[in-house]
Amino acid sequence: MARILVVDDEQSIRNTLRDILEFESYIVDEASDGMDCLAKVKQNNYDVIIMDVKMPKLDGMEALEKIQSINPDIPIVIISGHGNIDTAVEAVKKGAFDFIQKPMDLNRLLITIRNAMDKSSLIVEKKVLQRKVAKTQVVSIVGSSEPIKKILETVETVAPTEARVLINGKNGTGKELIARWLHEKSNRRENAIVEVNCAAIPSELIESELFGHEKGSFTSAHKQRLGKFELAHGGTLFLDEIGDMSLSAQAKVLRALQENKITRVGGEKELSVDVRIIAATNKDLRKEIAKGNFREDLYHRLAVIVLEVPALDDRKEDIPELANHFAKIICEEYNMPLKTFDDNAIEALQQNNWTGNIRELRNVVERLIILSKDQITKNDVDVFVKPFSGKKSVVEELISRYDSLEELQDYIKQEYNALKKSSLV
Repeated sequence: MARILVVDDEQSIRNTLRDILEFESYIVDEASDGMDCLAKVKQNNYDVIIMDVKMPKLDGMEALEKIQSINPDIPIVIISGHGNIDTAVEAVKKGAFDFIQKPMDLNRLLITIRNAMDKSSLIVEKKVLQRKVAKTQVVSIVGSSEPIKKILETVETVAPTEARVLINGKNGTGKELIARWLHEKSNRRENAIVEVNCAAIPSELIESELFGHEKGSFTSAHKQRLGKFELAHGGTLFLDEIGDMSLSAQAKVLRALQENKITRVGGEKELSVDVRIIAATNKDLRKEIAKGNFREDLYHRLAVIVLEVPALDDRKEDIPELANHFAKIICEEYNMPLKTFDDNAIEALQQNNWTGNIRELRNVVERLIILSKDQITKNDVDVFVKPFSGKKSVVEELISRYDSLEELQDYIKQEYNALKKSSLV
């Protein structure tokens, strides 16, 4: 339940406001002057403060400034019976949410309080989200193969700059981890890295997710919402699977990159944003451009630096290091004694085909940790891994050869027609 502090030296006004606000189901505290107000702000958390200007000991304007230094996020509504335009402007400049002249229009006061509450909840939501992303632990990039060494060198060189980075690689190769390392090594590391999986959000919602929306801008928009660009202000915005973003959203992202400004869905006001963009995709964006699925101008905006992340099958020399790294992490998570791999088990893992890349290897190591006894042997790999993977199936092999369903369908039609001509179908 929302808590409101009413600050006025007139008891009758405090009583009136208390009656009205408690009828609206708010919790109400009172203060008779600015000094009393400051003491209560230090002791309690308030969603809104309603404060008079003319008061003994410490007036409203002075109290406003001091509250800003204690907690700048509390919306403060200034009320005054001696107000004019200059007073209102001064109050807003000093950080007041709004200024209402006495005698107050109670409907306007209640609307102002509701708007202030919306602002307060948005601030809390933003801080919670930023804490979540800030607390996410950055895992080390493991491997000493030449492709990984090259990526690590590029990250060290590029991270401290503001250059946009496009990370290419198949699913499960570690694109997200590289994006996090770029942020961690950057000058923006004290601020949040905000991640958006463009493939997981329906096309009709992606613009709201990225740019936010105003209350009432569409049917389910019951309150104003901050978008990922605003949440990432001062930090990094990671656009994962950007190849799946709709063309309309691509156009707006391009504008945001060009002007460093966004407009919320249903809004008119332009908002300045300061974000560094890192994007990732498992698609060949040049082919997507040729098909009309991706904007070429956006591609060139994103691809200032391009990092190619190799598939695990192209860096099998890293498997021993990766397997032991995952084993240590998993055993710690399960509070188990550390299990190690014998040489034959590692060799068996290296002979496997890793269509799911690093993600698949981690899952396999977890399975081996759980199901094997003591040290992990080649027999464990043969029993618990080979039946689940091994060579690609015919369908997997076909899918891996073609970049899209359309190309695969064309191949199947050609084969079918060839068989039909030879009277085999």
